[in-house]
Parts: sequence; structure tokens; C-alpha cells
Amino acid sequence: MLTLIGRRSSFNVQKVAWLLAELDLPHRHIELGGAFGGLDTPEFRLMNPHGKVPVLKDGDTVLWESHAILRYLASLHAKNHALWPEDIAERANVDSWMDWSQTTLQVAFLTGVFWGYYRTPEAQRDTQSIERSVARCADHFRLLDTVMADKPWLFGEAMTLADITIGTHLYRYFEVDIDRPDIPNIVRWYERLKQRSAYRDAVMVPFDELFGRLEY
Repeated sequence: MLTLIGRRSSFNVQKVAWLLAELDLPHRHIELGGAFGGLDTPEFRLMNPHGKVPVLKDGDTVLWESHAILRYLASLHAKNHALWPEDIAERANVDSWMDWSQTTLQVAFLTGVFWGYYRTPEAQRDTQSIERSVARCADHFRLLDTVMADKPWLFGEAMTLADITIGTHLYRYFEVDIDRPDIPNIVRWYERLKQRSAYRDAVMVPFDELFGRLEY
């Protein structure tokens, strides 16, 4: 039995939970971190010395870092599936967007906007830094909007792991009260994602508990 460890409101846990649901893989979900605590225990640090979630246990195999977990699950359970193509060149292209989503988009939005604005108490917010991050996010989503013109998914007719790592941003991006550019193709993509039960269950998780809560 697979075991996913990490609170459901964690952005990176949601990526893994979404893929598990898409692949219809039976698993347990143990909520740790945030209000649940447990990340500083010796038992958890043996699984992930960095004290972060998500962690995935698969028998004796223990994995951390969300994108490594996604690739592991896709390698085992998405054979001959477009999620992570077997063709090396196609897979590398998916990997490129996955890495971009983590090193560029996630830094601008999750760190700069979501942490800088939503999770920071109003009196402690750096308004200029937040505005710069909102502008960077707008640039990134305009780029994505151009890339996704006239196709339902990032790489065409089928969803890939890159759609998961990027698409996980959309629920919070459209729910947080910030300025957003005109991005009709991204809006259509988001509407398409909201029709998937896996996305609704794993990603569209209320995050009110995080407002002004830097300690989580």
C-alpha cells in the first residue's frame, strides 16, 4: 500500500495527491505538518532529513521532493501513457516545463505572492516585493497563455506531468485577491481542470487556515 504523508493544504503534497487520483492508485494519506505537526520527530526525519512534505512510502522505498515522486509514480504506473512519455525527447520536454514550474513559476507565485501576500500578516508585508512578484506571475502566465493557444493541454491533446506541476498553481492563483492579466487560454485550461474529480479533490482544498500564518 502506498502512503502519502503531508497535510492536504500543502501545495507540493497536492501535486502528488492529484497524480495518485489520476492513476486511481489505492493509498493511505497521513496528514503531517502545519497544525498536525510531526515533522521534527526522529521517525519523520529518518524518512526526510529536511523535515519537509510530501513523503511517499512504497514498501521499503521512501521518497521526498514532489517532482521526484511524480516521476517515480509515472514510471511505475503510467506505462505507455502520455503523462510522462517513454520517448526520451518528449519526456525531456515535459521535464523542462516541470523544472520551470518549480524553479520559476513556483518561486514567483508561491514564495513571492502566496507567502509574501496571503500568508504574511498585513503589517509585515513588503508591498513593493509583492507587486514585483505579482508582475512576474503575470508575465509567466502570459507566456503560458501563448504556448497553450489552440490546444487543450500544454503538449497538445493529452495531459502530462507538466500540466500537473503547473496546473496546481491555478486554484490559488485565481482565488487570491490579486491583479491578473487577460489570459483566456489559461482560464479555459483551468475550467477544464475543474471538471476533473482528481483535481477538485486534491487541489481545490480550502486554504483559509493559512491566511496570515507564517508559522505553517
